[in-house]
Amino acid sequence: MSSSDIFIGEILGTAVLILLGGGVVAGVVLKKSKAFGAGWVAITFGWGFAVLSGVYISTELSGAHINPAVTLGLALDTGNWDHVWVYWAGQMVGAMIGAALVWIAYFGHFQAHLRDPAVAAAEQSAERPGGEGHRPHKGPGPVLGIFSTGPEIRSPWQNFATELIATTVLVLAVLRLGVNSDLQVTGLGGLMVALVVVGIGLSLGGPTGYAINPARDLGPRIVHALLPLPNKGGSDWGYAWIPVLGPLAGGALAAGISRLAF
Repeated sequence: MSSSDIFIGEILGTAVLILLGGGVVAGVVLKKSKAFGAGWVAITFGWGFAVLSGVYISTELSGAHINPAVTLGLALDTGNWDHVWVYWAGQMVGAMIGAALVWIAYFGHFQAHLRDPAVAAAEQSAERPGGEGHRPHKGPGPVLGIFSTGPEIRSPWQNFATELIATTVLVLAVLRLGVNSDLQVTGLGGLMVALVVVGIGLSLGGPTGYAINPARDLGPRIVHALLPLPNKGGSDWGYAWIPVLGPLAGGALAAGISRLAF
């Protein structure tokens, strides 16, 4: 695979991942959406299908990493560091494109939701000291949660550990599925990864929203900060390092386990 193929493939795959993943969250939380209130199970399966779509779209061009933690885990496991920066660059660009497409697709719903007096008042209360049960820092509200993740209980060590553990499971599964030639030939590898992501969301997604992908969180968070959304609230940059470094540490740990065990 050439650098250009990898870059384009990762842009396409990650953009579709974020478009469909962020799109299901938008559908569930934005008022006047037909999916409004569908709940956590809809979100977890939506993200699983998003992974499946992104993988199948990008496999031929780039091998479908669509996640910097996967790229890091594969590099550490195989010792092949060629094109790592190309993968990461494509993933970040794709994630930002996907987030912008979610905003376009739900443009009217964002406007209606954020101009609702009750929502605007809640956002402003959350940003004032003592707002939302005296929480000192604003966490991801309905709008930021469409773009990036945040903890239900803000505890850096626990939040980091949750992301590390969840990403270790994901990347270890990817590494082991990658050595199964039958799955690669039949195309079932992508489906297996998607089901692992659904399982992680259902089992480990509750504490932090399971970023398990640095580009998936950081790229859309940047887009949230840049978009001209009324009453959108802050982008919670104080938390942003956890869904980046936690998954990268998980990818590295998965590679270490793989090398030791297999």
